[in-house]
Amino acid sequence: MSASAHAAYARLKARFARIAILGEAQAMLHWDAAAVMPPGGAAARGEQLATLSGLAHELMTAPEMAADLAEAEIGGEWEGANLALMRHAHARAIALPTELVEASARANAACETVWREARAQSDFRRVAPYLAEVVRLQRETAAALSAATGLAPYDALMEGYQRGIGAADVEPIFTAYEAFLAEALPRAEERQARQPAPVPPQGPFAVATQQALCREMSARAGLDFEHARLDESLHPFCGGTPTDVRITTRYTPDSFAQALLGVLHETGHALYERGLPPAYAHQPVGEAAGMAAHESQSLIVEMQASRSDPFLRFLGPKLHAAFGGEASAYAPENLARLWRRVERGFIRTEADELTYPAHVILRFRLERALIGGDLAVADLPGAWNEGFARLLGLTPPDDARGCLQDIHWHDGAFGYFPSYTLGAMAAAQLMRAARIAVPGLKAALEQGELAPLTGWLRQHVHSQGSRLGFQDLMRAATGKPLDPADFTAHLTERYL
Repeated sequence: MSASAHAAYARLKARFARIAILGEAQAMLHWDAAAVMPPGGAAARGEQLATLSGLAHELMTAPEMAADLAEAEIGGEWEGANLALMRHAHARAIALPTELVEASARANAACETVWREARAQSDFRRVAPYLAEVVRLQRETAAALSAATGLAPYDALMEGYQRGIGAADVEPIFTAYEAFLAEALPRAEERQARQPAPVPPQGPFAVATQQALCREMSARAGLDFEHARLDESLHPFCGGTPTDVRITTRYTPDSFAQALLGVLHETGHALYERGLPPAYAHQPVGEAAGMAAHESQSLIVEMQASRSDPFLRFLGPKLHAAFGGEASAYAPENLARLWRRVERGFIRTEADELTYPAHVILRFRLERALIGGDLAVADLPGAWNEGFARLLGLTPPDDARGCLQDIHWHDGAFGYFPSYTLGAMAAAQLMRAARIAVPGLKAALEQGELAPLTGWLRQHVHSQGSRLGFQDLMRAATGKPLDPADFTAHLTERYL
């Protein structure tokens, strides 16, 4: 390799580090907007985010970037993967004019602000014109990326969340799951009806006690609060940066489960960010391997581990000590019936493991139609209700429990939703591999120890960054690419 090729790569690393730091600033502004910003700051925040998006895009598309990418050469697996990812990011960026990037950031910020009001009022008409503008710009973005990459427009958006997986990969997986659900859901409901009804613990549950418990359980899972915060927001999320992770949840005195399980979920995301390879911080190869990979980490902590029988045997007495009341309500078998209850419902974030993919399948089909021009924004509520009734046999009573419930589309995130169910499938597959690979994992969970599991994940997933694509990451960790059969086997064992 020539000295000039090596120098070009060094310049690229410096440029990508600046771009990454701008992204970190955006991440902190997003956290601030969701957690602590007063409503009056929304317009200024939109301009701030748009300006940072524009600056990052200008850095990515500068002529000297293209020249360095053409000249750069580097050896080694990690550095070679980094250079390949740089070229991939640059190819996507040059397809998009800076004014489109900034216009999208402004439209997303404006729509998200109005969505919060519209959802509270269950008034889709309030947000519809803002969402129509977001969709228009997303269609424009998809068309530009499609022309540059050769992918279908919707696939070009999916590529931004999980490289290497498109609609043609997802559709047969979702079609097969829909068939599985049609047979499994009535069976699960029938089996559940024969069991004793779960007894909810009686509140009220002091919010201060919930906060302390959530922080303790997050730390027990391995989150270092020297590099993390736990705050409140309307929609729980994980944001921030790998050295300053921000997780949020929401508390209610009526139930502690929403906050606790939400924190465990977001802790899975946070552990992934904290476990990324520090030697490649601010470089593409040092980032997470995509959103399906990210969702697998939140779900393996929350669903696979924290709702398992062994862990509930530890957690039940701890919850009783914290909140008091009837001990029988905190018995592991009662918590299992309560937290693993199959129930057709309207809200995705409250859905059980068995029905949750139906919520994702609906959104996948609708957003694909929106981007393809086959569905107008004005017709979204009706299409939502019709599709929901077909999948789960229910019709949402209002738009707050229908098409207004999620932030994603109103924030411009089209192509993201498939990652949730792909992540659930990957979590089941990874958990199966961990049970084989980690001696004493069941016994550790019975003691409330998640470290053996999260340590295995750090070695096989977190520390790999995005050196491997999603399927290669799964192969390296489990011996095979994504296999939906592991997920349906998990559901069959737990619910049927």
